[in-house]
Amino acid sequence: MGVIVLDSLLYSRIQFGANISFHILFPTISIALGWFLFYFKIQYNRTGLSSWQEAYQFWIKIFALTFALGVVSGITMSFQFGTNWPGYMETVGNIAGPLLAYEVLTAFFLEATFLGVMLFGAKRVSQRVHTLATFLVAFGTSLSAFWIIALNSWMQTPQGFIMIDGRAHAVDWMAIIFNPSMPYRLAHMLLASFLTVSFFLAGISAYRYLRNSRSPANLLVMKLALTAAMVLTPIQIMLGDMHGLNTLHYQPAKLAAMEGVWEGGSGVPAVIFAIPNQATHTNDYEVSIPKLASLYLTHSWDGEVKGLNEFGDKIPPVAPVFFAFRIMVGVGVLMLMFSWLARWQLRQNRQLPRLIAKGLVLMTFSGWVAVLAGWYVTEIGRQPYLVAGVLTTAQAATTLPSSMVFSTLFAYLTLYVGLLCAYIWVVFYLARQADDKENPNAQVEKKSETSWSPFRT
Repeated sequence: MGVIVLDSLLYSRIQFGANISFHILFPTISIALGWFLFYFKIQYNRTGLSSWQEAYQFWIKIFALTFALGVVSGITMSFQFGTNWPGYMETVGNIAGPLLAYEVLTAFFLEATFLGVMLFGAKRVSQRVHTLATFLVAFGTSLSAFWIIALNSWMQTPQGFIMIDGRAHAVDWMAIIFNPSMPYRLAHMLLASFLTVSFFLAGISAYRYLRNSRSPANLLVMKLALTAAMVLTPIQIMLGDMHGLNTLHYQPAKLAAMEGVWEGGSGVPAVIFAIPNQATHTNDYEVSIPKLASLYLTHSWDGEVKGLNEFGDKIPPVAPVFFAFRIMVGVGVLMLMFSWLARWQLRQNRQLPRLIAKGLVLMTFSGWVAVLAGWYVTEIGRQPYLVAGVLTTAQAATTLPSSMVFSTLFAYLTLYVGLLCAYIWVVFYLARQADDKENPNAQVEKKSETSWSPFRT
């Protein structure tokens, strides 16, 4: 029986990880894209320039597609609380249930109500009402993120509750919602959404540019997206430092895994590269800089940092957290350099060199990579707990036979891969369709062609 439970736990973790990895891709885009659409609408109302309206009409199609996939994947993820993690709702359902309900009642209903007006009401309601609908949908996406991040942050740094007969009961909802890590996680996630969408807009615009589109609206969106990325990336880096200090205080084991620090103390080195060896509690092939980790973590060369060995067996899988953190930081640095370079090129030459444009196309979904890496750091770094210090992952997992969990895991993975490929194809198809309408004399791609490349012109 123990083997079956262990296998079910493993499959359940993989299944939920796959589900949330797929789901988070779409809210990450819809949150910030809603605000970009609202900005397009405001600019059109203010200036009367048709380019802003053209940008709105093109990107609202992608917003609708993204929103739909986010809703569908979110529903299946909610069911898994009962099917794969019954111990979770049984233990902390008094807190998780209301927070999830608040998200539905205040945010999802708001988005769903005004999305129809936003998509189909442009010619049926006044400009003021349509603009208001766009604002309310954008606000709803952010409000949804607020409630979800509040719950996730509470699972990371729980407070404002008491345990009675093995179940959590709320005693202070303000403390639960605004728990110690919540402000940092919310700000970090919202900025991550804006950076993801900035490169998404810039990448698709660059793709159209490579197909000889010289639409003023397309260039306008590209410049706006690169400007946003250029400004927000340094802010995100500074916010990430603040978030790291919060993690050092409240989740030192996660922080130690992120840094690959086994032996703590003062003057801890920064591990640039290593292969963490959890069996020996050492790093293989380590390359480090003395005392640097203490400096940027505690802002002191001799600052004290706890090591993983101080936490016994209550440590997360180190290697995934260690490498995911470096991927997130690496993509962030790449975003910083690329946004400044591309925006400078547009300012200097008023045109984008083809090499830079191709680079932007490759960076179209770079935000997804950074967001997924960041979420893996957050979620894997919390292990072995599902709710830190309250409920372990093993305690919450289902006792269903592993074969049943595996079958649903396989079905989910197959479906998600298909949907993700379809989504990316449709996004680039909409871009090509917009260019064909702009330039009807352009050569139409043959229907018999089955190969696809984002660089095909």
